[in-house]
Amino acid sequence: MTSEFQPPYVPLSDMDRQLQTHGFALISADSVKTWLDASTADLDHLHQAWDDLPPDEYLKDGGRYRRRRHSCFTVTDGQVAQAPHRAHWQPLEYNALHGGMQRWFEPMPADMVAQPVWNRVLARIGDAATALRGPRTWFVEAHPFRIDTTDGIGRPTPEGAHRDGVDLVAVFMVNRHRIKGGESRVFEANGPSGQRFTLREPWSLLLLDDARVIHESTPIQPLDSDALGWRDTLVLTYRSDGFQGG
Repeated sequence: MTSEFQPPYVPLSDMDRQLQTHGFALISADSVKTWLDASTADLDHLHQAWDDLPPDEYLKDGGRYRRRRHSCFTVTDGQVAQAPHRAHWQPLEYNALHGGMQRWFEPMPADMVAQPVWNRVLARIGDAATALRGPRTWFVEAHPFRIDTTDGIGRPTPEGAHRDGVDLVAVFMVNRHRIKGGESRVFEANGPSGQRFTLREPWSLLLLDDARVIHESTPIQPLDSDALGWRDTLVLTYRSDGFQGG
């Protein structure tokens, strides 16, 4: 039986330095709540939207295990604005499985985007991106995901270890329900070193300098063969030169 590796969380005071020095930083759920000035009830309310995610109709492996939405925003000096709905597009260089195609996902619901905690999430991650790269307008793509065990195995990253072609990637572990697996792995993009750990705390956070590291999550399986399991995450990407795809 493989041992489960614990996340090497860092305090908020060390987050920016850790990200700059090592290319990634892990923040515990309690620290995230402090950082966002958010209560557990605020985040539970936000999480309700994951129960209404449409199926991903673009999976090239024929799977039925992924549900998601997609919306775009800009963040400038802490000010958040929603951008017109657009397709999600990535070059083949960064996503060999699903790159080079326009994927039109349903947008996030208006009542989710209107929650005050949502603006704080986007603004705070924008602060981390600015600390890493300097002040600028950030072009943000937001992806609420649910990976489930409908097919027996669910694949959080069917494209494998990858970069996203952005400046900063934020991965919130929102919830795990009756699953095993789902280990997060972060590797140097141009070196041999890496770390692996399993995120379990709801609303714990992994920040990634996309220029320096590649990342993936291992498949999930149900804890019980007769019960559906799932893994909910929120992935936010911050890019300084406009949205990918023009």
